[in-house]
Amino acid sequence: MNSGQSKMQDVLIATDFSTRSDRALRRATLLAQMTSSRLTILHAVDDDQPTRLIEVEKQEAVRLLSTLAATVEQVDKVSCEVDVALGDPFQAIIETAEKLDSKLIVIGPHRRDLLRDIFIGTTAERTIRNSSRPIVMANAMPSGQYQRIVAATDFSDCSANAILTAKSLGLFDSAKVTAIHAFDSAAKGMLRRASVSNDVLLEYEEEEAQLAATEMQQFFAKIDFKPDKQITPPIKSTAADLIQSCARTESADLIVIGTQGKSTLKRLFLGSVASELLSESKVDVLAVPFGNKSLQTN
Repeated sequence: MNSGQSKMQDVLIATDFSTRSDRALRRATLLAQMTSSRLTILHAVDDDQPTRLIEVEKQEAVRLLSTLAATVEQVDKVSCEVDVALGDPFQAIIETAEKLDSKLIVIGPHRRDLLRDIFIGTTAERTIRNSSRPIVMANAMPSGQYQRIVAATDFSDCSANAILTAKSLGLFDSAKVTAIHAFDSAAKGMLRRASVSNDVLLEYEEEEAQLAATEMQQFFAKIDFKPDKQITPPIKSTAADLIQSCARTESADLIVIGTQGKSTLKRLFLGSVASELLSESKVDVLAVPFGNKSLQTN
């Protein structure tokens, strides 16, 4: 168990011992290596069952976690601790991250229903919606450190915070970063319905794209960050679809997005773009809640 005596910051990985969790553990190990962090592996045991069964599950969890930790330390040379918590997994993850003052949480992808993808209400969604810490959802099989990253921005403080957090975690140090702002040319539809000529429509879209490009340059100048590439395409279907398309084109292995996080009065729902990306992305997603603590602890 974590003694709390070390000043080394933690990367927290939550596991349910599934194949999905295995890939998350591998990604968490790589991130801990990169950031010279200690890794803490957490498992939550359902406390809504007879006490005898709870104790049996706790003992088995400790055995499995200890085996995983020993492998991480021996093979990957990463300092590793284990923890077992009782209760709902999402609450256990959040409370443990707060207890350890973790700078990053890593979770596996949510289970995707064969008939339809249900994301709202899953452990992943509830953890991301309620956490004050940045979270990596490890969707892809890790093959190494992140090499190509897509950072989505809408020029808000929330997206600025997400990009600066990723930078502070060192994720951009050895990666090519493509920044994308998907602008909404809603007026184009109205112009088309008004039977405006194609030349006028094209001119309008070019003006909107130029305006978005100028705003993007001003945005990155303000936060003192220069991505390797900046693109400002118009939204054809949804912003999330466009960001995923960009990730495929750029062969990205990580998408960085900001989420609304939580207010002092109530928990806020994830934004629609963030929710859709987290639900559908085949590559890893770093979700950074607005007002997260990583910039304060780094």
